[in-house]
Order: sequence, then structure tokens, then C-alpha cells
Amino acid sequence: MKNIRDQNQTEIKEFLLLGFNAPHSVNNVLFFLFLVVYSMTLIGNILLIGLYLGDKHLHSPMYFFLSHLSICDILLSTSVAPILLCTFLSDGKTLTVAGCNAQSRVSGVITAVECFLLTVMSYDRYLAICNPLHYISNMSTMHCHHLVSWAWILGFLIALTVMIMISLLAFCGNNVIDFVYCEFTALVQASCSETFYVETVAIILSLPVIVLPFVFIISTYVSIFVAILRISSIKGREKAFSTCSAHLTVVCMYYGILTAKYTAPARGHSLIINKTISVLYTLGTPFLNPIIYSLRNQEIRRTLNKFIFRENIRWKVARLVNNNTCM
Repeated sequence: MKNIRDQNQTEIKEFLLLGFNAPHSVNNVLFFLFLVVYSMTLIGNILLIGLYLGDKHLHSPMYFFLSHLSICDILLSTSVAPILLCTFLSDGKTLTVAGCNAQSRVSGVITAVECFLLTVMSYDRYLAICNPLHYISNMSTMHCHHLVSWAWILGFLIALTVMIMISLLAFCGNNVIDFVYCEFTALVQASCSETFYVETVAIILSLPVIVLPFVFIISTYVSIFVAILRISSIKGREKAFSTCSAHLTVVCMYYGILTAKYTAPARGHSLIINKTISVLYTLGTPFLNPIIYSLRNQEIRRTLNKFIFRENIRWKVARLVNNNTCM
């Protein structure tokens, strides 16, 4: 795999990541926009994790999985946003080949883990609605930890396989990556080694990571909808559907953007579209996920209101104590 196609080309050691490659005035606007989005992403997902850890009423399988989904969102956005923000300030960001490869693999690991977590969450909703009598025994604490552990382990191992193969590639000639972050396709295009085997392995591994989980999610929701339609009361149907509506919304958004990302052309006039889709995937979905779960989940809203009310009371008491001390 180390055979270089053109021996006259010098092997490069670093890449210049261009980002959106827009005029300086536009880059300034994009910098502040993405800084706000990234900051809100961190706040929203950390808040969800904090609510889960701080409120025993949220200590259930669904919120346990949701907290890990928030961890994925934080890692995905953090692997891309800081470097992307640097490209806006300096009209590009220099990265070593190893650093570019690392960014590519972090995003790859998180993509795999998030697909597996969404699959586990659909399985959780399936058991809760289609088999409620055995839900507690089927979704024990130990079983939940096993499912999440396997999601992380499999995601890491699958991404590690591709990462090792990419590390064997040689990069020479043009060191400019005209994209928003170092992704697999950009690295393959920048390589001057034979990439057929790497691309073939990546396509094969996408089946257990993306295709099979998506098929499983679709099949579980078909069963869920059939079970909901069998409920006689309208209120019962609404209650059953409300328990999985947030997850279904996130799944549709996530797989919709992911499908668009890997089907949109990466070159020519469609490059700006591909960059926008990639930003929606790496920054948009992590930003929207906590909002969707907060707006469509009564327990999270109730816990958040309780938290705000409690902190407000503490602030007023502290202020009253300080005033009395000063007097």
C-alpha cells in the first residue's frame, strides 16, 4: 500500500485545511455564528448529562442512553469545531498528516457509536411499547451498560481498522484539503498510494455501521406503530407515541443528513453543498439533539424547570443573606 504512483512527487507531512474558503468578511461572520452554535451545543448536551446525573427520576434506560448520545454529540462537535473556527481566523489551518488522520478517525468512531446508540434506543422503545410487562427485566441496569459498552467498543474497533489502513497510505503532491474537516474521502483523494483496498474495506464496514442499524430501526418502528394502532384509547395512543417521538425525530434527521452527506458529490459546483451538509452533520445535529429531546419530552422539561426554580431560590436566599450581612 506504500507504493507511490508517481515517484517524482515529494511526500508531504502536513495538510492545509481551507474550511469554507470564503472572503475574510464572510469568514468573520461564520466564525461568530459557529462559535455561538458550538457553545450552545456544549451547554445543551452538558445540561442533559447533568440533569440525568442529578435527578434520580431520570435514572431510566432511555435517559441513560440519551446521556451517552450527548457525550457523542460533544465529542463529534469538539473534533471539528475548534479547528474549523481556526480556518475562519487565518484563512486556513495547517494540520500534520497524523493530526488530520486523527480528526478523521474521531469523527468516524463517533459516527459508528452514534448509529449503534440510536439502534439501542430504538430497541429500548420497542420493548417499552411492544413488551411492557417484561421491560424492567429485559432492560436491567446491567443489560443497559452492556449495550452501551458494546456500542462504544464496536464503534472504536471498526474505525480503528480503517485508521490503520489509512496510516499505511503515502501522501504527496497537493497538500491542500478544500473541506471543512479531514474526512475519509478527503484523505483518500489526497493520497498517492493505491487506495482500492482501503475504499473497499470502508464500504464493507459501512454495512454493519450504517445500513444494518438503519434497517433494524425501521423494523422496530414498524412494530411500534402496529402496537400503537392496537391501543383502543386515543390518549393511550398519544402517550405511547410521545415516548418515542423525540427519538424518531432525531433518527430521521440524523440518517437524512448522513445519507445526503455520503451521496452528495464532493467536487465541482456541489462542493459548497457538501461542505454545508457536513457542517449540519458535525455541528447541526449535536446542536439540535438536546433541543429536540427537551421540547418533546415532558420529564426533561419538568426536571429543567425544577432545576431553574431551585437555582433561582438559592440565588434569592444568597442575595438576602448578603444584604443582611452588609446591614
